[in-house]
Amino acid sequence: MLHFGHIGFLWCLALVPLIIILFAIARQWKFRALAKLGDKEVVHRLIPDVSYSKPIIKFGLFILAYILLIFALADPQIGSDTEDTQTKGADLMIVLDVSNSMLSQDFAPNRLENAKLSIDQLISNLQDNRIGIVVFAGKAYMQLPSTPDYSSAKLFLNTISTNIVPVQGTAIGAAIDRAVQGYDFTDGTSKAMILLTDGENFEDDAVRAAQIAHEKGVVIHVLGYGSSKGAPVPIYDNGRQIGFHLDSAGHRVISKLNDSLCKAIAKAGGGIYFKATNTNSGMGLAMAQINKMKQKTFNSIQFKTFDDRFQFFLAAAFLILVIEFFVSGRKSQVLHRLKLFEVKKT
Repeated sequence: MLHFGHIGFLWCLALVPLIIILFAIARQWKFRALAKLGDKEVVHRLIPDVSYSKPIIKFGLFILAYILLIFALADPQIGSDTEDTQTKGADLMIVLDVSNSMLSQDFAPNRLENAKLSIDQLISNLQDNRIGIVVFAGKAYMQLPSTPDYSSAKLFLNTISTNIVPVQGTAIGAAIDRAVQGYDFTDGTSKAMILLTDGENFEDDAVRAAQIAHEKGVVIHVLGYGSSKGAPVPIYDNGRQIGFHLDSAGHRVISKLNDSLCKAIAKAGGGIYFKATNTNSGMGLAMAQINKMKQKTFNSIQFKTFDDRFQFFLAAAFLILVIEFFVSGRKSQVLHRLKLFEVKKT
C-alpha cells in the first residue's frame, strides 16, 4: 500500500504543465527570432553546430527530475506490516470550571492555572484510558470529545481560558449533563468524571445532576479549588489585570470555596471529594480510584507501519540532473562526421 508522509507537496506537480507551456512559448519565440535573420537554410549554415533537438532532450530530463524530486519531498512510503491492538481502560471525562471566580489568586497564580496543571500531569500519566474535556461557566461545552489521543488532549488543554465560554456564571449541573452526553454507554466500559471547581454554583441543581449521572453508571470525583477565606476576583484586559469585580455596593466580590456543595456532588456521584492545595491537587487520589474500576476493551485499532522510499526518488532525480548537465546543446561531432543521412550525388 502506497502512502505519502507529506502529500501536500504533490500540489507542486500542477506546475509541470505550466513549465511545459512556457518552454514551448520560449522555443517558438526563438524560432521566430532566427527566421528574422534571413533564409532558414543560410541561418543553419551559419550555426552548423547548434542542435535543435537536444534542448528538448535536456528539458525533458529536467521535467523528469523535477517530478521525481516532488515525489521525494512527498515522502512516499510503503506499508510493510499490520498489527491489531486492543486497548483496555475506562472512559474519563474532565469537567473544568472556567468561570471568572477561577481566576481568584488564593492559589498562585490562580485557581484555573493550578487546575490545568493538575490535568496536564494527569494526561502525562494516562496509559489506557480515553479522555474528554468539558468546560463550563454559565453554559457547558464539549471542548474535546472522548479520545485516546493524549497529545490532542494536551493541545486543547492549552487553549482553555475564562474567555472560552461566552456566558459567565457557574452551571455545574449543566456541565455534568453535558459530560454524560459525551459517553458511549454501549461499549460496556467504566465511566468516570473528575470535576474541578470552586463550587460556586448559581444556575442549577448540581447534586441532582450528579445523582442522575451516577444512576447511569458514572462515578463523579470532585476536586475543590479555593480557600474558605476566599479571594477577590480580578478583571483582566488583554492579559493585564486592571482591577477587581465589585458588587452593587462597590465592594470587592470575594470568591470562596463552597466546600459543602463539592462534598455533596461527590457523594451523590459515588466518588470522592478532595480539597486541592498548592502542593497536592488530589488528582492522584482520584485516578487511583478510577484505576480500581473494571477495565474493559474499548477499542481495536489496526496500525500500519510504513517504510520510507523517498531516497530512491531522490537518487533518481540527482542522477537525471547529472545526465542533463552533461548533455550538450551542440550537435554531436562524432555523429556529424559520420553523415549517416547524407545522400551523395552520382
